[in-house]
Amino acid sequence: MSILNYAAKYILFFLYGLVILGLLSSCSGGKFWDPADARKVSPNVNERVRKNLEEGKGFSIGRSMSGGAGGTSYQFASSNPMWRATLEILDFLPLANVDYSGGIITTDWYNEGTSSNESIKITVRFLTNEIRSDGLRIIVHKKRCTIQQTCTVKKVSSAIEHELQVAILKKAVLFEAEFNKGKKKFKRKDLK
Repeated sequence: MSILNYAAKYILFFLYGLVILGLLSSCSGGKFWDPADARKVSPNVNERVRKNLEEGKGFSIGRSMSGGAGGTSYQFASSNPMWRATLEILDFLPLANVDYSGGIITTDWYNEGTSSNESIKITVRFLTNEIRSDGLRIIVHKKRCTIQQTCTVKKVSSAIEHELQVAILKKAVLFEAEFNKGKKKFKRKDLK
């Protein structure tokens, strides 16, 4: 009797395993293997490799890590020289809003201490990721408050806008040069 109980447990275990395997295999939609069409794909390995490299398929450590041309291109804040330069130039100001995906940096109200009733707020909008003078728009607001705490806020055009723009562009050019200096071009020797 104990042999039948023992065998029943293993048969039950085996059947559960088959059911789970069946469920897992059905998750793939029945496509375990998608063979290539021999009429469209060259039998020559070097031609297939060259075609895949041109189309950006496959994996190459040099290309994927250095942000080279590939199937998908991700831009991170640390790899954008304009973004990095702006954050470094504005590092003395308290930041209120930093949105990389929206392309905007807004500082909090800042007072140098020279005038207790005046504060400035700087907004930098990124119009492009390229290092160009028309790639950013800098807006400066000035807030003046009276003793009764009634404040007026006005957008001002001052030399601060131009000075910040020049400083950001100079720093971005330096970051770009530093990035390109460390960047190496990887080329496969057998695919000339």
